[in-house]
Amino acid sequence: MPRQIRLNAFDMNCVVHQSPGLWTHPSCRADQYHTLGYWTDLARTLERGLFDAIFLADVLGIYDVYRGGPEAALERAIQVPVNDPMMLVPAMAAVTRDLGFGITGTLSYEHPYTFARRISTLDHLTEGRMGWNIVTGYLNSAAKGVGMARQVGHDTRYDIADDYMQVVYKLWEGSWEDGAVLRDRASGRFADPARIHRIAHDGPYFQLEAIHLCEPSPQRTPVLFQAGASTRGRQFAAEHAECVFINGPSMRVVAPLVADIRARAAAAGRDPAAITIFTMMTVITDSTAEAAREKYAAYRAYASEIGGLTLMSGWTGVDFSTLPPDEPIGFSRRDAQTSALEAFTTADPTRQWTPREIGAHAAIGGRSPVLVGSPTEIADALQAWVAETDVDGFNLAYVVTPGTFTDMIDLVIPELQRRGAYKTAYAPGTFREKLQGPGQARLPASHPAARFRIRS
Repeated sequence: MPRQIRLNAFDMNCVVHQSPGLWTHPSCRADQYHTLGYWTDLARTLERGLFDAIFLADVLGIYDVYRGGPEAALERAIQVPVNDPMMLVPAMAAVTRDLGFGITGTLSYEHPYTFARRISTLDHLTEGRMGWNIVTGYLNSAAKGVGMARQVGHDTRYDIADDYMQVVYKLWEGSWEDGAVLRDRASGRFADPARIHRIAHDGPYFQLEAIHLCEPSPQRTPVLFQAGASTRGRQFAAEHAECVFINGPSMRVVAPLVADIRARAAAAGRDPAAITIFTMMTVITDSTAEAAREKYAAYRAYASEIGGLTLMSGWTGVDFSTLPPDEPIGFSRRDAQTSALEAFTTADPTRQWTPREIGAHAAIGGRSPVLVGSPTEIADALQAWVAETDVDGFNLAYVVTPGTFTDMIDLVIPELQRRGAYKTAYAPGTFREKLQGPGQARLPASHPAARFRIRS
């Protein structure tokens, strides 16, 4: 039996996500990101394709590293303007029944007490379809926007994240017991105060005493995604994440990341096979290989290499405008996304990248590989990625929207289904049950959050 491939649609509440310049293509609706119709139409489309979730990236701050300022990002809409992703969820949930929602929330700039309430609210409104992509941020402009002189160091951000997770686990898992909510109309008692607890936390970064403001939602804790692929990020993922999102331009880069995450999870006492790992992928397909190549060439005419370098400069903290465009770059540790630069410079010793090549690569699909071919060729490639790297699925980035997604749904997914490599119906239950199996709406006992549960 072939291994079934999982798919998330990768998007962002902005004009340009991973393919700068392509919003100007006649078929692309990305500049309608600020309308509800764009998102409800997309949600219906993705559910038709049985996508596991729409995975919404987010960023606080502006990409102002390239050329030392924000001008390139502002002029070319490089992830700015960018609206709040959480606001989209209720509208998309209202027009779907099974589609999951992986929403990025930057914990460096969100207090855990209020953040926990927003996530619980969304888990209620979606009837248990919420996931949280845990990120720590990477732009100094974001830190300055909330009144800090600059962001704290990369590894320290993960130390803060470890403390943050203890707080939200206590709120979600340990404040309201199962059975605390009575809803007894005859007596007028909604809840039993004896089964609702004020949690206390005195950690290195957060101190609070509070009762969680929400009654338990279907999943209590949302499905936990994590998107950091640095060494420190992988350790954090191994300890906390149920789904991990990694990036890499080749199988050679991705395979050791997957193996390392699973090994770290086993060392942390968790089942490494229970962690669902996605890597980013961009797919350009058509009915024939020749038509797909023609489509790719047409897309290339709209791509912005300056936009690609603006993205990469923000991701890595390196101003690529200051480097000779045709000389190979070397890895230098930065306090942005260290894994972004590391993937291009050290993880694949057979390839040396120049700034010009990086800009061209990032102009379509960002940091992801780009697969171009017929439905059969794409299906072959996706199955090869799963076999060679041990990923469970892909965060599918779009070149044009909704065209990239509809091409996948109408052309590639039927081919994968014919091979038994893609589901033909959604599993019942919450987002976590769809991923992990029936009866698993809550985090397992092996997860570190479980120790904060109060036994009735």
